[in-house]
Amino acid sequence: MNITVYLGANEGFDPTLKESVIQLGEWIGKSGNTLIYGGSKSGLMGELAVSALSNSAKVIGVEPQFFVDECLQLDGLTELIITKDMSERKNKMIELGDVFIAFPGGTGTLEEISEIMSKVSLGMICSPCIVYSLNNYYSGLKELLIHMIELGLSSEDRQKGIYFADNLDEIIAIIKESDK
Repeated sequence: MNITVYLGANEGFDPTLKESVIQLGEWIGKSGNTLIYGGSKSGLMGELAVSALSNSAKVIGVEPQFFVDECLQLDGLTELIITKDMSERKNKMIELGDVFIAFPGGTGTLEEISEIMSKVSLGMICSPCIVYSLNNYYSGLKELLIHMIELGLSSEDRQKGIYFADNLDEIIAIIKESDK
């Protein structure tokens, strides 16, 4: 299956981010899945891709032309898809994905996973949207989604398919359950 992962091009200050993203890449490769990601060699994105490639995964990077012009793409990818801009990149990553995971990242990661959550809630995507809340990174987002339900601005029905996971084992369990 194609696993689209959204995450930062920075490494962050917490060493568990790097360790956990490497474990995610290892699992994607060892389980015979394909990684779809933003194509960068930088930060957590690069660590994830190198880890997946090192564990025999097919890795497809989707990189906008302006990042390629800055030589930010990772060499050695199975495939590099170059898009004209970020909007086309997001659409291509959605088109290719069977499962969507948001690893801790910055505002770009938040924007990308927000679009997936919206499409899930509208029934436009039936794939699981997994928010990897490593070390409670996305606890505020989880609280916000609950608050939306409490205020009648969303519903549990609308949020079916949006999952929060604290570790890789929970991610694997969500994917296995949704694959039935």
